[in-house]
Amino acid sequence: MATLRSLTCISSECRSFYELRCHIELLLLLLLAVNMVGGQIRYSIPEEMKKGSVIGNVAQDLGLDLKRLRSGRARIVTGENVHYTELQTDKGILVVNERIDREQLCGDVTPCSFSFELILENPMELHPITIEVLDVNDHSPIFKKANIMLDISESANLGARFVLDSAEDPDVGVNGLQNYVLTSNDNFVLKQHVNPDGSKYAEMVLQRQLDREKVPHLSLELIAIDGGNPQRSGTVNIDINVLDVNDNAPVFKQSVYKATVLENAAKGTNIVTVNATDADSGSNGYITYSISNVKSNIADLLSIDQFSGSLFVSGLIDFEKDKKYELRIDAKDQGGLTDSSKVIIEVTDVNDNAPIISIMSFTSHVSEDSPPGTTIGIINVKDLDSGDNGQVNCRTEQNAPFKIKSNLRNYYTLVTDTVLDRESVSEYNITVVATDAGIPPLSTKRTFHLKVSDVNDNAPVFSQSVYSAFITENNSPGVSLLTVGAEDPDENQNARMSYILENTNIGGAPVSEYASVNAESGVVHAVRSFDYEQIKQLVFVVKAQDGGSPPRSSNVTVTIMIQDQNDNPPQVLYPVQTGGSLVAEMVPRSADVGYLVTKVVAVDVDSGQNAWLSYKLQKATDRALFEVGLQNGEIRTIRQVTDKDAVKQRLTVIVEDNGQPSRSATVIVNVAVADSFPEVLSEFTELTHDKEYNDNLTFYLVLALAVVSFLFITCLVVIISVKIYRWRQSRILYHSNLPVIPYYPPRYSDTLGTGTLPHVYNYEVCRTTDSRKSDVKYMQPMSQSLVSVDGAGDIVPQVDKQLSGNFSQMSTLVSDTSI
Repeated sequence: MATLRSLTCISSECRSFYELRCHIELLLLLLLAVNMVGGQIRYSIPEEMKKGSVIGNVAQDLGLDLKRLRSGRARIVTGENVHYTELQTDKGILVVNERIDREQLCGDVTPCSFSFELILENPMELHPITIEVLDVNDHSPIFKKANIMLDISESANLGARFVLDSAEDPDVGVNGLQNYVLTSNDNFVLKQHVNPDGSKYAEMVLQRQLDREKVPHLSLELIAIDGGNPQRSGTVNIDINVLDVNDNAPVFKQSVYKATVLENAAKGTNIVTVNATDADSGSNGYITYSISNVKSNIADLLSIDQFSGSLFVSGLIDFEKDKKYELRIDAKDQGGLTDSSKVIIEVTDVNDNAPIISIMSFTSHVSEDSPPGTTIGIINVKDLDSGDNGQVNCRTEQNAPFKIKSNLRNYYTLVTDTVLDRESVSEYNITVVATDAGIPPLSTKRTFHLKVSDVNDNAPVFSQSVYSAFITENNSPGVSLLTVGAEDPDENQNARMSYILENTNIGGAPVSEYASVNAESGVVHAVRSFDYEQIKQLVFVVKAQDGGSPPRSSNVTVTIMIQDQNDNPPQVLYPVQTGGSLVAEMVPRSADVGYLVTKVVAVDVDSGQNAWLSYKLQKATDRALFEVGLQNGEIRTIRQVTDKDAVKQRLTVIVEDNGQPSRSATVIVNVAVADSFPEVLSEFTELTHDKEYNDNLTFYLVLALAVVSFLFITCLVVIISVKIYRWRQSRILYHSNLPVIPYYPPRYSDTLGTGTLPHVYNYEVCRTTDSRKSDVKYMQPMSQSLVSVDGAGDIVPQVDKQLSGNFSQMSTLVSDTSI
C-alpha cells in the first residue's frame, strides 16, 4: 500500500487560526486515504503554487525504487493539453509544472481535483494519482452591477421582500462568500438565504412603512463579505425609488420549473416558458421577466424573452462542461412588485466527441524474427462523452499482421499477430481505428509507420544452377571466362555478397592455379593459358557468402570447356623420315591396278575437325602411276606397271588437317619398281645422289661455308687425336713386347672403299687387342621388299636397331684393326 502524502501551503498572508484549521482538514484527509487501494495515491496542494514546487515523493509513496522508474520509462499520462505536474524520475518526486488556478480548473465545484496516471513498462503498471487543489482566498466578492435600482411602492406591506442581486466569489469553502451586510436604515432589514446549490443570496425585508412624501428616495449599500483571512469584500449601491400604490405583486404558477435541453442545441431553441399573473390591472398588472442571480457561465448560454417568459438557448451548450443548469426567473410588474421561480434544466448528452487516441509509446522498428505477441506500441483512448457515447471499441484496419489487446481501462497494446517477413513486406502503415457506441457512432483513426528490420535468414541464391563457359586454348592469362551472380533477398550487410573459389584439385593441382574469382563482382578469370591437349575442361565450385552474422552461403558448380585450336600440325608416323637414309618401297613390275604400295600413317593431337586429316599427292615422278587415298593415306597403283616405268619413283605426299587455317606435314616416299633387289641397287644409288642434290642444292649452298669450316676443324681434331692415339698404342705395344698381327675374318671385304658386300648379310666381329683371331657370326638375310639407302649412296638392308648396332660395331672394329 502506498503512503498518502499531502502538502498544504497557503499564501504568506495566512493567519495561525486559519492554518490550524487547514491542518486539521488535511489530517482528516490523510486518515481517509490510509484505506486506499494499493497503487493509488492522493495529494492535496493549495492553488497558485510556484512552478517547481514539490508535490510529493512518488517513488517512496508507491514503494518503487529509482531504478524501476528509469527502467520502466515512468511517465505521466493525462490525456489533456495542459500538464500541471511533472515527474522527475531521477529523484522520484512530483513537482508543479504549470500554474494551477482552482477557479479555472473546477469553477465552483468542490472538492476540486484532477487525476492522471503514472505508467510503467516492462512489466506494464498503472498507478492512478489524484491531486486535490485546495482553495486560497485570492478573489473578492464581486457584484455584477455597480448599482441596484429598486422601485418600491409606498404602499408596500410590512414584511415585503425584495431580492437583491447576489455577489459572486470564485473561491469556495470558507474563502467563498459568507454573508451580506446592509448599511443601517429605518425601513429595511437584511435576511440571507441559501440556494440548493449552496450559494447565498440576500433579501431586503420592509420593516417600516415607506412614505413617499417624506422620503421619495433611499440610497443604501450592500456589502458582500467572504470568510478568508484576511477577509475580502465587495460593495454595491442600492437606489430605491418610492412609488405610488401598487398593492398586488406578480405570482408564478409554479415555484419550480424543470426542463431538458440537448447539448449543441441551436441558438434560439426554446427550453421552457415561465408564466406569472398579477391581480392588478392596467399598467400595474403588466409583467416583465428577467433572469436573476445568474452566474456568468449561464448568462452567456441562456436568455429569456422579457415579455413572453420564453427561456431559450443563446450560446453553445456543452454537456461535458455543465450537465445541469439552475437559475431563478423574476416576474416584475410596473409597480415594482416581483415574484421569482426556480428553473432546473437538465442537459442531455449528444455524441459530439470523437475518441481521442494518444500514443504512450511506439517502436518504429521491429525485427523480422520477433515472435508473435511482441509489443509494438501502447496507446490511450478516451471519449469525453458519457454513457454509450463514451464507450470505445479499438481495432486495426486492413489485414495487417497486428492486433489490439486491452489489458487496462482505456489502454490498448498493439502487438504482432504472426511472424513477420521483411522480404515479403518491409514496412507497414498500421491504422488504428477507435469507434464509440454512440448513434451515429464517431471514430478516430491514427496511422503508425512501422519498418521491419532485416535478419540474415536467407542464403544467397545463384541465378543458374550450373554455370558453363567455353574458352579457346592458348588464351591470355587473366582473361575473363564468365560471371557468376547470386542474389540475397536480405538487405544491407546481410545482402553484401562475396564470392569464394572452393579449394579443390584439378589433375593433382589446386584449382587456384587455373582460375580465380573476383570476390565482389563474381567474374571468373583464367590464371594461365590452357592447352586443350593437356586438359579438356575445368570443373570447380564457387561459393557465394553474404555478410550476415552468422554468414549464409550457397555453392554453384562452374564448368569451363576448353575448345581446341588448330595449333598442332599433323605428325607422320610412317614412313619414318630419317636424316641419314631414305626408305624405299618395292613394287614388282607385275603389280596390277590398285596394288597397295604402302600406307602413309599420320596423326594430329588436335581434336574435332582440326584432327581430320586428308592426304594429297603433291609431287611424283610419274603421276599417272600412283595415287594417294584422300582419307586413308593408302598409296596404290592406278594402272598396270610396265617395263618402261622407271625403277626410281619419288612421291611427295602432303598431309593436311581440317583446321582454320589448316596445318600440314610433308612426307617423301621412295618407291622402287623392280622384281629383284640387285636391279634396284645401282639405280637407287644414283637416285639418292641426284635427288638429294637437286632437292637439297639450295640447302647445301647455304650451309657450304659452315660445312667447310666444320670439316676443317674436324680434320684438325681427328689428326691430333690419331697422333695421340698412335703414340699411346706404340707405348702399350712397346711395354707388352707382343707382336701385333692384323687378322681378318673369312670372306671379309674392305669397307673403306666404294665397294659393296657380295651378299646382303650382317656380320658380328668380335676381337681383342691380344687375340690373333676373331669369330664371325652370320645373320639371317633381310627382306627384299624394303631397302635403305645411306648417305654415301650404298644400299643396305633395313634391319632392326639391334642388328644395325651390331653392324656399326663391326665396322668400328674393322676400322680399328686397319689402324
